Amino acid sequence: MTSDNKKILVVDDERVTTELAKTFLEKNGFTVIIADDGEKALTLARQEAPDLVLLDVMLPTIDGFEVCRRLRSDELFKSVPILMFTARGFSSDLERGQEVGADEYIVKPFSGRALVATIRKHLELD
Repeated sequence: MTSDNKKILVVDDERVTTELAKTFLEKNGFTVIIADDGEKALTLARQEAPDLVLLDVMLPTIDGFEVCRRLRSDELFKSVPILMFTARGFSSDLERGQEVGADEYIVKPFSGRALVATIRKHLELD
């Protein structure tokens, strides 16, 4: 299966992170949508129906854990993979991410190749 037309919603308030993720993902054939806060993430998720959400934990307006929880409580997003990523690699964050329904937890800084491989795995593209 090809990554063409697969939409990834990247949610992070750090422009450097979103641009880096966007570059790697677009090079690999994904369509990228960017939100820089939790409120925009929820709005864009409902408007764009992404195939996967890459979600930072520390966000303005609504944190990533709450965004994840709200997406998981919406029938449209029950099966959409949600990968949380953050610079905070605490086990308590990992546990909280699992509790709110995250499929995986990626610690920053991330390798672009590893990120793409993880996304491909969750979208069952390999």
